[in-house]
Amino acid sequence: MGASMSTPAAPTVRAEAMMATPPQGCPMHQEAKPVKVSPPPECPMHQSPPVKVTPPPECPMHKAEAGPAHQDRAYDFVECPMKAAAGTNSDIDPANMMPPPNQSPAPDQPFSLSVTREESNIPRHSTEKNWVYPSEQMFWNAMLRKGWRWREDDLAAQDMTNIIKIHNTNNEQAWEEILKWEAMHAKECPCGPTLKRFGGKAKEFSPRARMRHWMGYELPFDRHDWIVDRCGKEVRYVIDYYDGEINKETYKFSILDVRPAFDSIDAVWDRMKVAWWRWTS
Repeated sequence: MGASMSTPAAPTVRAEAMMATPPQGCPMHQEAKPVKVSPPPECPMHQSPPVKVTPPPECPMHKAEAGPAHQDRAYDFVECPMKAAAGTNSDIDPANMMPPPNQSPAPDQPFSLSVTREESNIPRHSTEKNWVYPSEQMFWNAMLRKGWRWREDDLAAQDMTNIIKIHNTNNEQAWEEILKWEAMHAKECPCGPTLKRFGGKAKEFSPRARMRHWMGYELPFDRHDWIVDRCGKEVRYVIDYYDGEINKETYKFSILDVRPAFDSIDAVWDRMKVAWWRWTS
C-alpha cells in the first residue's frame, strides 16, 4: 500500500529537462542581421556621372543674335527718356510731330505776330489738361521750317490770325467727329477718350482718298493720323481734309472725313455698323 502512494522520480526529471530554456549564448537568442545585398555593377548607381561639356566660346550659341536696329537704344528711353532724347539730333516732339515752341520772330519777318496760345477742348493723354494750339508766331516759324518763304503778296498779319482760327476750328471739328465714333464704346470707356499723339501725312493719301480720286473726286489737301487712347487701348483715326467754302463767322473751312483706321477687328466692325446706319437712314 505504501508502495502504491509513492511517485516515480524518473519521469519528473525527464519532463523538467524537456522544459529547460537554452542558454543566452545560443544562436536562437541572437538577433538576425540583415544581409546587405549590393546591386550588380552594371546598374546606374555604380556608373560615374556624365561629364558636362561646354561648347567652345566661338560656337554660335554663345553669340548674341542681332536685333532690329531701332531696338539699339530702346531701353534708354524707358529708363530715362529725357536723358536719351538729349542724345538724339532731332528736336521734334513725337506727340505732335512739332518742334519746340518757338515764339521768337524770324530774322526777315515783315510784321509782328501774336504769341498768345489758345487752349483746345481736346483732352491730352496722361494729364488733366487739354492740348494747347500754337500761336501765330509759332505757326509762322513752323512754315518757315518746312521751307515756306514769305513774299509781299503772300500773307498779311490779319491772314495769319485767320489761319490760326481756321486751324483751331478744324481740330475742334475733327475731335467732335472722333467723339461720335467713340460714343459706341461709352460702356467700355466711361471716362471718355483722350488724344495721345498725332501727326500730319499730307503726301500719304489714304486708300479711301485714292479710291475717291479714281471715281472723279478731288484729293484731300491734308491728312492727319490721330492716336486716341480709349481707356488703355490705342485707336488710330485717319482724317482727310478737303477744301470747302469758308464760313467767316465760325471759320469752318474744311470738309473732314474722319474714321478709325482698319487696324483691328473692332475698327472694322465700327466702320461696317456706321456704313449700314448711313445706308438705311
